[in-house]
Amino acid sequence: MIVVTRNGKTTVITGWRARLMGVAIFLAATASLFVIAFVMLGLAITVGAVLLIVVPVVVGVAILASLFRRQE
Repeated sequence: MIVVTRNGKTTVITGWRARLMGVAIFLAATASLFVIAFVMLGLAITVGAVLLIVVPVVVGVAILASLFRRQE
């Protein structure tokens, strides 16, 4: 049973319509969770790939900078 209150009017949905609405809401929530999970996975992979490229370059630049530093 699903109870909807809109503009002060209460509507009670029962039977096969309530089951159909429940399944539709469940599928929509599941689909949105899958979308959020895939976006987060893509973001994690992107950040990891960028770090795998940037960190060694920064280390290399730091080593070169230390080699060309003035000796006092």
